[in-house]
Amino acid sequence: MNLELSEEQEAVRRLAREFTEREIAPYAAEWDRAESVDRAVVRKLGDLGFLGLTVPEEYGGSGGDHLAYVLVTEELGRGDSAVRGIVSVSLGLVAKTIAAWGTEEQKREWLPRLCSGEALGCFGLTEPGTGSDAGSLTTRAVREGDAYVVSGSKMFITNGTWADVVLLFARTGEEPGHRGISAFLVPTDTPGLTRREVHGKLGLRGQATAELAFDGVEVPASAMLGPAGKGFSVAMSALAKGRMSVAAGCVGIAQAALDAAVSYAAQREQFGKPIAHHQLVQELIADISVDVDAARLLTWRVADLVDRGQPFATESSTAKLFASEAAVRAASNALQVHGGYGYIDEYPAGKLLRDARVMTLYEGTSQIQKLLIGRARTGVSAF
Repeated sequence: MNLELSEEQEAVRRLAREFTEREIAPYAAEWDRAESVDRAVVRKLGDLGFLGLTVPEEYGGSGGDHLAYVLVTEELGRGDSAVRGIVSVSLGLVAKTIAAWGTEEQKREWLPRLCSGEALGCFGLTEPGTGSDAGSLTTRAVREGDAYVVSGSKMFITNGTWADVVLLFARTGEEPGHRGISAFLVPTDTPGLTRREVHGKLGLRGQATAELAFDGVEVPASAMLGPAGKGFSVAMSALAKGRMSVAAGCVGIAQAALDAAVSYAAQREQFGKPIAHHQLVQELIADISVDVDAARLLTWRVADLVDRGQPFATESSTAKLFASEAAVRAASNALQVHGGYGYIDEYPAGKLLRDARVMTLYEGTSQIQKLLIGRARTGVSAF
């Protein structure tokens, strides 16, 4: 793996950094308090091509490789992980999955709109009663002629109230577990589909997180994504790459924690000198710095494997596990550097810690990642 970025990758990273510093970072605290990101940022992301990275240009994407995508995701995560989540889900989980599994008609219908920011996607897997055990989902799609009728509900759906299309996973067969699940592309204006935004979250407060209810929602058979009964494979392939995106966002959070801790330590004086001179403060900053570097390298490795067409699922779980836990440690250490000021939202450390905490939960908890890694190394399933 060559760790030197190409000129194109450096340019993409610089563009993402400048955009984040201009359009996201100055408003992150305001959006967090209001529990709503300014939706105008979506079209701006689309205009810069950030919502179409790695998607072929013939379908409205901006091309590029997965390392460029990781670089952009990291910068967005450094500014506000609520914005990073918009991209990670609409592009990382939905658009990329349509590009990989969709029919030509599905690609032509959805990808240009998703890549431009005209439309957003959401990933309808988690249910009120099924999180880690996704193979036990209960939402059902019953075949009636040339259509399926969907009934059930989904929970904690990022972009849920903003999305124009749901990548929905529902049970279409009688087989137990994952074998009876299929995937569908469901427009959110379909009759019978209702959405309720979830408020009062600990972190990612600016992100539109929702509960979706399906009450006799009729979906044409042509909306099925991938073969019937292969929906679980569709979901797992999406999540394997999605974990890379989450890891990159966690690197961004950890980098923001490092930047904030260094800046504050240089300004804050105690015992007659800036606290950056005190060894135990330097220890906290050193711990953050090591976590940033290690998480970044693990994440870059995943992108490199994807771009070279090599297996990457275990490495993606490894990066997601380490980076998410590292982001929590980094934000907590940054808060410690800030002392009492870290506990109020005038400074960024508290928000970073709140945003980081959910990273160990969604797109596969830390415990699920350990099970996946352990199974890959031993060949023995723990499920």
